[in-house]
Amino acid sequence: MTDVLIAGSGPTGLTLACDLARRGVSVRVIDQRTSPHHESRGKSLNQDGLKVMTDLGVAGRLAAVGIPNLTFRKYFDGAHVNDTPVPEFLFMGQWQIESVLRDRLAEFGVHVEYGAGLTAVRQDTAGVEAELSDGRVIRAGHLAGCDGGRSTTRTLLGIPFEGTSEEEQAMVIGDVTAPGLGRDVWHQWFTSDGGVMMLCPIPETDTFQLQASRERDEHGRPLPPSLESFQRLFDRHARMSGIRLGEATWLSTWRVNVRMATRIRQGRVFLAGDAAHVQPIAGGLGMNTGIQDAAALARTLAAALDEEPGPAREGALGAYEAERLPAAAEVLTETVRRHRRVLAAVRTAGNGTETGRG
Repeated sequence: MTDVLIAGSGPTGLTLACDLARRGVSVRVIDQRTSPHHESRGKSLNQDGLKVMTDLGVAGRLAAVGIPNLTFRKYFDGAHVNDTPVPEFLFMGQWQIESVLRDRLAEFGVHVEYGAGLTAVRQDTAGVEAELSDGRVIRAGHLAGCDGGRSTTRTLLGIPFEGTSEEEQAMVIGDVTAPGLGRDVWHQWFTSDGGVMMLCPIPETDTFQLQASRERDEHGRPLPPSLESFQRLFDRHARMSGIRLGEATWLSTWRVNVRMATRIRQGRVFLAGDAAHVQPIAGGLGMNTGIQDAAALARTLAAALDEEPGPAREGALGAYEAERLPAAAEVLTETVRRHRRVLAAVRTAGNGTETGRG
């Protein structure tokens, strides 16, 4: 029996695994995917996230990969407006962050077990029993659900995920190449009709992460993301002739979701990261909040395991929810505020005012 079983090998799950392993806690990590992904997804570490990475001993490895002090270059109706350096973030693809964390975890002798999703969870006073999609059953002292916004762990526990989804604010996102486009800045285009398109360079690759307002047909229905639709969006927003997007290795649709689990602990099972809360992307707080969840949960579990079974251990286990549930609520409030401010700026730009062009 292992001390902690972690479902999900994204930044939250890997951070938790590394933090527990370095504290001498036995841990296993499972993931329903058959292999690591290679998508940019969450692409920046803020100062809070970097502090956790420093504690884990990987900040230097990440700094060797990432882009510090990336400049945001803004355009309005195709014309360059201003450049804004952003020194407080380190930019890179999420898959690169995960790769560094997997390497660190391997140094503790722990490897992700792929092709093993949760199918059932049972718990008693002695531990948790997890049934897996590959037919195995794992017994653990505790289970951590770090398996994303569509968390199987949360669903199996029947924990409500309350909030809203804004279908009308859906965006397309993907990883593409753009030969001829400068890679020293994050290009951000805004148009007078309220459109948005952004291309952020991913270091040590020739790709950009593309984010854009979703294209719609003549009846106002959203079109599925495709390289062809990305090119049409680029031509309309950037107005740079001669640049052709190519090699779309990831195409997806993103919706504004503001949701939080009503509780993040149920007995011996915990939720962290997107399994516990999802929010708008404004400010880049999502992945970093999950990383902080993981650090807090590692402290909680390590402290609890040092206690004898009984009231002292139960009190130690309660520290995680007491700390992170209010923190998640605060992050949701802040990201919603930032998201509304961005929308207001775009609408102002659509009215052609100078404020919107700043």
